[in-house]
Amino acid sequence: MRALLYDIHGNLPALEAVIADAGSAGAGEFVFGGDYALAGAFPEECVKRIEGLSGAWIRGNTDRWLEDPSDAADDDLLHRQIEYCRSQLGGQRVERLFNLPSSVSLDEALVCHASPHDDMLTFAPEPTDGDHELLAHTEATVVFFGHSHIQFQREAEGGRLLVNPGSVGLPFDGERRAAYALWRGGRAVELRRVAYDSDGYAASVRDRMEEALGPGVETIVRRIQQAAFVQ
Repeated sequence: MRALLYDIHGNLPALEAVIADAGSAGAGEFVFGGDYALAGAFPEECVKRIEGLSGAWIRGNTDRWLEDPSDAADDDLLHRQIEYCRSQLGGQRVERLFNLPSSVSLDEALVCHASPHDDMLTFAPEPTDGDHELLAHTEATVVFFGHSHIQFQREAEGGRLLVNPGSVGLPFDGERRAAYALWRGGRAVELRRVAYDSDGYAASVRDRMEEALGPGVETIVRRIQQAAFVQ
């Protein structure tokens, strides 16, 4: 059984809680879906932690931005976060994250960050007209993806299964608990949530990131506390 962890975003307490829960549930391997470090208080610690685990890694858009932020939004807070994260990780780890594959195939499933051909365009919880184009680039019967930080699974065209395990470190679905998924193979997927000390983590964000982010650190804190992409 595999545990699928997406969008950790430098949140070490949430990551540790999910790793412990996955181990208790019997997961023997991990799959990491990108966005490991940016926007969190413990970027280096998170990357070091998952380096010691057995499993597959892919790259997310924020991992790419650490090396090449050319298509990142023109947003001062975002670029401050990129600089903070780069300084914490160091050049070798930044390069390693940048060089990760954009997707991997595992058995009958595709693991990608946002969609099979793009690390920012992604699927919504309800079907949309864009699903056909997003799925045109794979024949996989199960597609695992993240990016939106919203946990869900649903059927798509051709009887395919779409699974968003949700965000370990920065959920945006109104539920603070860390999100991930267990996969027993085929279509046997369990979406799980794990409680951790989110208030304590928000305090760590202030303590560790305020110097680099200035008043913008409160935006990150609000996103943690409200489990939503707020400004």
